[in-house]
Amino acid sequence: MTTRIIGLPRGLAVAFVGLAATFTLISATIGASPARAAEAPVGLGTATSFAVLAGRTVTNTGPSTISGDLGVSPGSAIPGFPPGSVSNGTIHKADAVAGQAKSDLTTAYNDAAGRSTTATVTGDLGGKRLTPGVYTGGALGLTGTLTLDAGGDSNAVFIFQASSTLITGSASRVLLLGGANACNVFWKVAKSATLGTGSTFNGTILALTSVSAKTGASVRGRLLARNGAVTLDNNTITRPTGCRTTTGTAPTATGLTPTSGSTTGGTKVTVNGTGFVPGKTTVKIGDTTIPSGQVTVTSPTKLTFTTPAHRAGPVTVRITTPAGTSGPQQFTYGGAGTSPTPPIKPPGVGAPDTGGGGSGSPVNTVAGLGLLTLAGLVAGVGVFRRRRETA
Repeated sequence: MTTRIIGLPRGLAVAFVGLAATFTLISATIGASPARAAEAPVGLGTATSFAVLAGRTVTNTGPSTISGDLGVSPGSAIPGFPPGSVSNGTIHKADAVAGQAKSDLTTAYNDAAGRSTTATVTGDLGGKRLTPGVYTGGALGLTGTLTLDAGGDSNAVFIFQASSTLITGSASRVLLLGGANACNVFWKVAKSATLGTGSTFNGTILALTSVSAKTGASVRGRLLARNGAVTLDNNTITRPTGCRTTTGTAPTATGLTPTSGSTTGGTKVTVNGTGFVPGKTTVKIGDTTIPSGQVTVTSPTKLTFTTPAHRAGPVTVRITTPAGTSGPQQFTYGGAGTSPTPPIKPPGVGAPDTGGGGSGSPVNTVAGLGLLTLAGLVAGVGVFRRRRETA
């Protein structure tokens, strides 16, 4: 017996190839997402000049050295200085400077807490090598070494959001590589932070409650406690220098009008808040940053911008000026008053691509091609069967 291998007719083979290519393209298009915009540093406002700042007290044991301002507000107690010493800064006890810095610390804390998460981290950060981004976790710990690699970008920003505590072990360290700068490392801690004996730490701690540095711990950054105390024990705290300069107080955003709009974009949004600067204010909506040239600042408390296209769903809106970045507001794409998405049409039919998911969007255009190719495949099968039947 001889087995014959019959090839597909040319038209049917082409249809199969077209269908495979179409569905490959659909998968690639749907799976693709816009690159995440680089994070801006957390705006510290006047708290920038402080190496140590607390709400209740700053208590020191031993010859701790602090480079930068030292302050407390509304409390006024700073026992332990001397033997502790302050250089390149001033001690502020419940004065106007400390009060303003505490207010700016609150804004900075809310800013750091509101950033969109890049990845979730759990438990011990020791042994990890992280690239720039926003890392969220519960109670964060560190034994051994955590490496932060900026990949050659000295402006790269690392933000950690601990929803509970931050505790580092004895002799642990945060290592900066690839041009990473302590200026741009921020640790938002929802409870209290504790730095272990002899540990080496980089970055600014923004703790809701308190910060404790055990014997011999050294910090290149800041220890900032909103409501409680900062406790020191023979430590070296050095405020980083050479950071990107900011002036004034970080902006705030208190409301949007309207709060929803079409997925195709084009919605004019008014933002109310404080600290808006003409020509120097940008808006980040979702992963898209609107440059200052497209943001209209009508006063320090009001600005307008036009939304870009985006898929349906809620996104965060933040305002950035040279002084820092505001906390988040929410805008919803596809909310009340949004035009329904047009049905899928074959290519060449309907409106051109606007990026909003309508008939001209990349996904729907590719889907249309897929339907046409599938129709061609069915027709090809029918022709093939008729030829076999009449042979």
